[in-house]
Amino acid sequence: MRAVFLDYATVSYRDDLDPSRLLRALPELEFRPQTAQPGVTPAIEGAGAVLVNKLRIGREAIASTPTLKLVALAATGTNNVDLDAARERGVAVCNLRDYCTASVVQHVMGTLLLLTHRLREYDALVRSGAWQKGEQFCLLEYPIRELCGRRFGVVGYGTLGRAVGRAAQAFGMELAIANRPGGAPEPGRVNFAELLPTVDVLSLHCPLTPATAGLIGASQLASMKPDAVLINTARGALVDGAALAAALRAGRLGGAAIDVLPQEPPVDGDPLLAPDIPNLIVTPHVAWGAREARQRCVDEMAANVEDFLRGGRRGRVV
Repeated sequence: MRAVFLDYATVSYRDDLDPSRLLRALPELEFRPQTAQPGVTPAIEGAGAVLVNKLRIGREAIASTPTLKLVALAATGTNNVDLDAARERGVAVCNLRDYCTASVVQHVMGTLLLLTHRLREYDALVRSGAWQKGEQFCLLEYPIRELCGRRFGVVGYGTLGRAVGRAAQAFGMELAIANRPGGAPEPGRVNFAELLPTVDVLSLHCPLTPATAGLIGASQLASMKPDAVLINTARGALVDGAALAAALRAGRLGGAAIDVLPQEPPVDGDPLLAPDIPNLIVTPHVAWGAREARQRCVDEMAANVEDFLRGGRRGRVV
């Protein structure tokens, strides 16, 4: 069966991963480092299986490929595949779960520590020579906050949200869980609007849906504590970037760590890329990117393919 991985370089950096399990499952697999979006349909012509990370597999591509039996995603999110079209055509779609949890937890807590312990600012002071010229043994120019006793809010309490919540609790933080936006209230959780004014840290781990698009805008930011920290490792369109930039510039928010933007790469620019925004960390969608997590991604894709070929439903969303 012909198979093609359309954007393998988004998972394997300079071939640093072992794809042998994928090749055992799909001996005819073609690895394409990148595929331009307009070239997706011709690239998958005659393929029975398509492996993809972030490229869109739309209705036209599915309809134009009668041989297609499986779309295997190198991600948890499925918003880049037309699931209705796949269902209508009898095309199976598999995604991944719990392959990058440890990496994301490290990223969330690492950026939180950078912002609250002011590590970047103190490193810059030392590099500037300020410590060498100081009058005492330490510098205390930037206020440092302890996490212990603070309230850590989670939106999206799946595998990632739970793991991040446990890490926050290990720092002595109180965990608060938001009800699923657009969903029914659940015991032990707090309505999102009620949660916002109470948290010292808000970490987003929910999928992008019609109910969560624009979840954090100007009014939500205005309701948060002026020293609160926002962390988004989920999807860029959850947050209004212009509103966040304005809140940080005005000192209405303590800090933010943003790993995802609505457009990636941000070739058309983004409000959060301006150089004058204080207390902001922007990273290029790397929270998931530990090598171990990326290898697990490839191996889990192979496991989904193997199970599909045996007639199973491992990882199936369609």
